[in-house]
Amino acid sequence: MTTALTLPIAGMSCAACATRLEKVLNRQRGVKAAVSFASESARLELADDAPDVAMLAELVARAGFSVPNETVELAIEGMSCSSCVARIEKVTQRLPGVTAAVNFASETGHFSFPAGSVTPQQLMDAVKKAGYAARVTAAEGATERDAEKQALWLAERRVFIVAAILTAPFLVEMAGMAAGFHEIIPRWLQFALATPVQFWAGARFYRGAWHALRGGSANMDVLIALGTSIAWLFSSVVWLAGRHDWHVYFEASAGVITLVCLGKLLETRAKGRTGEAIAALMKQAPTVARVERGGELVEVPVSSLAIGDVVQVRHGESLPADGVVLSGKASVDESLLTGESLPVDKSEGDAVFAGTANVAGSVRVRATGVGQATQLAEIVRLVADAQGSKAPIQRRADRLSAVFVPAVLVVALFTFVATGLFAVDWSAALIHAVAVLVIACPCALGLATPTAVMVGIGNGARHGVLFRTATALETAGRLTTLVVDKTGTLTRGEPALVAIAPLSGLDEVSLLAWAAAAEAGSEHPMARALLTAARERGLVLPEVEGFDATVGAGVTASLAEVGEVRIGAPDWVGRVDAGEVTRLAEGGRTVLAMAVDGAPTALFAIADTVRDSSPTAVKALMAMGVEVVMLTGDNETVAAAVAARCGIVRFVAGVKPAGKAAEVERLKAAGGVVGMAGDGMNDAPALAAADVGFAMGGGADVAIKTADVTLMHGDLMHLVAAIRLSQASLSKIRQNLFFAFVYNVLGIPLAAIGLLSPVIAGAAMAASSVSVVGNALLLKRWRP
Repeated sequence: MTTALTLPIAGMSCAACATRLEKVLNRQRGVKAAVSFASESARLELADDAPDVAMLAELVARAGFSVPNETVELAIEGMSCSSCVARIEKVTQRLPGVTAAVNFASETGHFSFPAGSVTPQQLMDAVKKAGYAARVTAAEGATERDAEKQALWLAERRVFIVAAILTAPFLVEMAGMAAGFHEIIPRWLQFALATPVQFWAGARFYRGAWHALRGGSANMDVLIALGTSIAWLFSSVVWLAGRHDWHVYFEASAGVITLVCLGKLLETRAKGRTGEAIAALMKQAPTVARVERGGELVEVPVSSLAIGDVVQVRHGESLPADGVVLSGKASVDESLLTGESLPVDKSEGDAVFAGTANVAGSVRVRATGVGQATQLAEIVRLVADAQGSKAPIQRRADRLSAVFVPAVLVVALFTFVATGLFAVDWSAALIHAVAVLVIACPCALGLATPTAVMVGIGNGARHGVLFRTATALETAGRLTTLVVDKTGTLTRGEPALVAIAPLSGLDEVSLLAWAAAAEAGSEHPMARALLTAARERGLVLPEVEGFDATVGAGVTASLAEVGEVRIGAPDWVGRVDAGEVTRLAEGGRTVLAMAVDGAPTALFAIADTVRDSSPTAVKALMAMGVEVVMLTGDNETVAAAVAARCGIVRFVAGVKPAGKAAEVERLKAAGGVVGMAGDGMNDAPALAAADVGFAMGGGADVAIKTADVTLMHGDLMHLVAAIRLSQASLSKIRQNLFFAFVYNVLGIPLAAIGLLSPVIAGAAMAASSVSVVGNALLLKRWRP
C-alpha cells in the first residue's frame, strides 16, 4: 500500500537543485520522488516502510532546502480533564509530521506540520475519531467566540439549576442520615428524583466516557459515570428487590452529579476569564475609521482600509491602523503596546499604531499597516500562540495524567474487594469504591499549569512584555546569569551632549546656540546631539549665511552677527588645550572643539548616555540572584565607564557579534540558566544562543524575531518586570500542582477507608478544579 503526498520545497534556485533533491529522496527505502523546480514541490509516493514525513523534511533540510511549516488552531469541544489532552495529542500526532499541543484551559489545540503533509480536515477527523468535536478557529472573530462561550455557560447553568432543584430534597435525607434516621423520603420518590439527574444532567459524562473508551483511553467522565452509575444501579436493585435491610444511595448519585455540574459551571466561567487579556487587546481597535476619499471625509469599516489610505483621528478616538503622521499633533496613549502609562507626543513623521488612543489633539495619518498586518494584530497572534504552548513543567504533569485514571480504577477495585472481605459489608465496600472514583479527578492536575500560563502571558502582554512561548515564561524565572548588550540596552543608543566647557568666558547658552546653528546642515550623529540639546533648551539659533563640511574632521559655518564658526575634532580646530580635552574625554566621551574667528571658545563632550533606569535595574537583578554580565564591541575605556555607572562588575569589551554568541555558550557550559538582552542586529546570534533571549523595544526586527521575550519598551526595568512575572507565574504553577497532588494523595486514601462519602467527595472534586483556576487568576493582580 502506498500513500501519495505533495510537499512544497523552499530554497531551490535552479533545475539542478530539483534533480539533486530528487536523488536524495529516491535513495530512501520506500520512497518514490518527483521534484519539480517550476512548481517548487516534491511529489512523493510512500510505501509502508518509508520514513515518516518529519524524517523526510529533515532530509530535505540536510540537502540545503526546506519544507515550510504550517500551523492550524482548532477549537476542541468535549474535553473533561488532562487525560483527554493526552488522548487528542496521541491520536493527532499519528498523522504525518504533526506536532500537537492541546490546551485544556483554553480548549484549543495548536498543530504544526510540514506544509502539504496533512489538511485541517484530516486533523478534525482525527480529533473526532478520538471522541471530541473540533473546528478551525482562524475564520472566527472575537464576537463569535464570545457568543459561543456565553451559550455554553447558559446551557451548563440550565442543566445545573434543574439538577439542583431535583437534588435539593436529598438534603433532608442526608440531614436525617446524620441524625441516625434513614429513608425519610420514600424510596420510590428518591428514584424518581435521582433518575433524571443521573441520565439527563449526567448525560455529558456518559457521552464523554463512551468516546474515551471507544478511543482506547479513560478520563474523568469514565470515573464519574462509573461511580454514579454503580450507586444508582445498586440503589435501584435494592429498592426493586424490596431489601429493606440494605440502604439505598440515590442521594449519592444525584448529589455527585449536581456538584460536579456546579464545578464545571464555575470552572467554565473562571476559564473564560483566563483569556480576557486577548479579548481586551482585540477590542482596542475601533470598528470604524474616517478616511479622506474624493476630497471628503467618509466613515468606512476598519476592515475595508487599505495601505496608503489617509485617516483622520480626533481627540478621544483610537487609531484604526498603523501609520505615519502626515499633519497635526496629538498626545497618544501607547500603554496597550508598551506598558507605559504616560502619553507620547506625536507630530509630522512620527509612527503611530492601531489600537492606541489619541488622548489630546488631532492628526492625519497615512496607513502603513491594516487589518492583520498591524502591530496590535501581531501581538494578539503572539499572545494566543504563547498561551497555547506548553511549559516544560506541564509535560511532566501530562505524563502522570496519562496513567492516572487507570491507576484510580485499580485502586477503586482493590478498595471494593478489600473492604468487602475484611468488613464483610459489600454495601459499604461499594460506596467506598464509588467515593474513590469520584474524588480522584485529574481536572485540577490538568488545569494547574495552563491556567497560570494563560493568565501570566496575558497579563505580561498588557504591560508591554511579550512571551513567545510558555517555555520562555518558565525559563525566565530561573535565570542565574543575564548577558546585556551595552548600546541601546544599558545606554540610550544615541549620542547626547553631556558637558560644555567654555574657553573664552562666554555663557553656555550662547555657545550651544552657535554650535547647533553651525551643525544644522550636517547629518552626523554628533551634530544631531548638539541640535537635540539646543531644541530641548528652547534656544533660538542665529541665521546661517554659509556652510562647508570637511569629511572626518568637522564643519565651518558663517553665522549672522557671530562670524566664522569652526566645530569638529580638537586637532582640526587647532590651538585647544590638550589637557582640558583629555579631562573631558574621560569615560569614553567624544570631545568636539569650537572656534569663532579662529579663537578657541568651547569644548563639547558627547557620549551615549546610560539610561536613568539602568543602574536601578541592574541592582534589582542582582538582588534577585541574577548576575549581570555586559558585552560590548566598544573599547575597554568606554566599557569600564558604563559598567561602573551601572554597577556591573563583570564585562567584556571589544566583542564581535559571533563573539557574543560564543560568550553566551561559554556561560551556559559553566552551568546555570543564561539570558541575553539586546536590541541590534549584531545581538541576534547571542539572543538565539541564550536559554532565553530578551529583545528590547525599538530594536532591530531581526533581534525581535530571534528573541523569546520582546520588551515593547527599551527600559531595562521591563526586563526586571518580565523576570518577576515569570517567577510569580512559576509560583502559581507550583502552588496549583502541589494542591492538585496533595488533594489526591489525601483524598483517595480517606475515601478508600470510608471517611469520605461520595457526596463529600464530589464536592471536594468540584472545589479542587475551581480553586486551582481561581488561584491562577490571582496573577491578574500582578503589576510591574
